[in-house]
Formats: sequence, C-alpha cells, structure tokens
Amino acid sequence: MKRILLAALLATSFIATANATDYKIDSSHTQVLFTYAHMGYSHITGRFDKVSGTFDLDPAKLTASKISIEIPIASISTGVDRLNEHLQSADFFDAEKFPTATFKSTKVTDAGKGKLAVAGDLTIHGVTKPVVLDVTINGIGQHPMKKIPAAGFDARTTIKRSDFGMGNYVPAVGDEVTLAITLEAQAVPANSEK
Repeated sequence: MKRILLAALLATSFIATANATDYKIDSSHTQVLFTYAHMGYSHITGRFDKVSGTFDLDPAKLTASKISIEIPIASISTGVDRLNEHLQSADFFDAEKFPTATFKSTKVTDAGKGKLAVAGDLTIHGVTKPVVLDVTINGIGQHPMKKIPAAGFDARTTIKRSDFGMGNYVPAVGDEVTLAITLEAQAVPANSEK
C-alpha cells in the first residue's frame, strides 16, 4: 500500500512539473556578468545585482519557451564605486535617461544535447538589437527545498557596445563585451501573480 501511494505521489509530482509553464526568475540566485578589455592590460568584470523576469517553459517542448528579463542599470557593481558611477554616466549607459536594460526572446532552437540557442531582442541605452544566447540547461525538475517545479540555465553571448550607442573610448576600452548569465527560476502557482 505504501509503495502504491508513493508511486501515485511521484506521478502527480511529475505531471505537475510537466504541465507548469509560468516561471518567475529567482533574483537571489541569478547573476548577469559582463567582461571587457581595458587598454590591453586587463579584463574587467562586473555584474548587475538586480535581475527580474518571467518565462513560459514547457519541459516537453523547450523550443516553445519564451523569456523576458529586466535589469536596472543602477544595480551595476564592479567593486569600484568610481567605476560604477562612470559606467552609469552619459559616457556609457546614461542610467538617468535609460534606467533599464531588457531582453525578450523571439525564438528558441535546439542546439544539441542540453543546449539551446535563444534568439531575442536586447535593449540597452535605448537601442534594440537582435542577439543570440548560447544556453546550457543546468537542470529542470522539482526544487529540492521548495518542492515546486524549478529550472536553471547558463547563457553566454558577445555584443559590441558601439552597436548600442555606447562607443566612447574605443579601442582603449574594448568594444566587445562578453555577457554571462546564470539563472534559476521556479514555477508560479496558478492562483498567484507572476
């Protein structure tokens, strides 16, 4: 009897995981990092401390997924206060005028075992450009502590900041910027807000 009950519970858990589609990004376990070259001597890395967003995920058909992310530019953090201020200034992000960066997916493609290519529109500094994120699926299943459907991914892409109207100091300060994202999300219960 106990075995039958356990099997039923596991089956119910699996069905719930397979049918859950609305996920909310867990901002406390999500990071967006950026790296750029500085005068040929170093590669500076920073991050954005705040990330929010949602996505629709069907574990049975990942290519039907959609994601939307928002990043407040004021949350930029390099570990150097003066650099944070300079990057937020009109020389770069101009955070007062353009306070938010966004990414909205337009297409998800299977890129091999455990891999996806996520195309979408990246908006920075008021300029929107198409980019493709190379995504690694870290895991999709039940969260071990919260006991709800969860998913985790890593993603990378390289952009040119000059494409977004942020070309000051090129080439001394590198034009190419590598973005690295690690993301966790959990399913939103049907009776709650995203």
